[in-house]
Amino acid sequence: MTSSEIHPSDSVPTPRGPVDSSRVPRYAGPATFARLPRIDETGGRADVAVVGVPFDTGVSYRPGARFGGNAIREASRLLRPYNPAQDAAPFALAQVADAGDIAVNPFDIDEAVETVQEAAGSLLETGSRLMTLGGDHTIALPLLRAMARKHGPVALLHFDAHLDTWDTYFGAAYTHGTPFRRAVEEGLLDTSALSHVGTRGPLYGKRDLDDDAKMGFGIVTAADVMRRGVDEVTDQLRQRIGSRPLYVSVDIDVLDPAHAPGTGTPEAGGLTSRELLEILRGLSDCHLVSADLVEVAPAYDHAEITSVAASHTAYELTTLMTRQIAAARG
Repeated sequence: MTSSEIHPSDSVPTPRGPVDSSRVPRYAGPATFARLPRIDETGGRADVAVVGVPFDTGVSYRPGARFGGNAIREASRLLRPYNPAQDAAPFALAQVADAGDIAVNPFDIDEAVETVQEAAGSLLETGSRLMTLGGDHTIALPLLRAMARKHGPVALLHFDAHLDTWDTYFGAAYTHGTPFRRAVEEGLLDTSALSHVGTRGPLYGKRDLDDDAKMGFGIVTAADVMRRGVDEVTDQLRQRIGSRPLYVSVDIDVLDPAHAPGTGTPEAGGLTSRELLEILRGLSDCHLVSADLVEVAPAYDHAEITSVAASHTAYELTTLMTRQIAAARG
């Protein structure tokens, strides 16, 4: 089925879409994601719930990602209802709503992780898929716990400059550099379908790569994307993922600092925003169950460069999910 043939089922209520920008200027009104309704305005239901997690206690360098979700929402004011790259009107195919923020304890990482897991699980129980806006990458672990509880071990596609499979920082097991090691240890991931994309930069030692490989991760570096091209890389990723339920986690520092300066641990030599968006668009045949977008730190941004890139990334992921929801409804 092509995207142009996908329409919501007659038995499903017509989705409530964004505020009409021909009547209300884009810079006016509440800054929900893409100017969509709040979830309380859609009867408490959403096929895709956009939810923020303003938490950055797990960072190891520059703080500020707790403000990322609202920066992405502000930058998303310019998004429009039709996505020509995917030939789809995502907000007409399924109900997308902004579920606000999960309020977490900024002083207790363990409690914050439990809060995110519980809140994400509650949203999943309503039938929503999640488009989560971080926050730092620590939040991926509780989100994956909630996903595994619903779907069993999931395939993971992890876009990041870094591996995030280290063991501890200063003795702490839950940080933004450890979520995927914990996820493997807890059996949350299908270890036959794990991939990093966009990694680069210095490591603590070769053992970092050896440990990562033992966990089952395949690596597509930023240089691989440049040399092999988007189409070849995306085809490889699709083959690795297959028909498994897929979770996508995007650290905005996968992009080169030229495209995303507003982040906590920037590394030179990253993907362009065009490369990231094109890889995501190529995942239309994968079973995307939810996604997160983390590490936007607006204090280090300028001209909203990072937030704009992040808003478009979330838009592409949301479009993928709404297309699949509509296709499943026939």
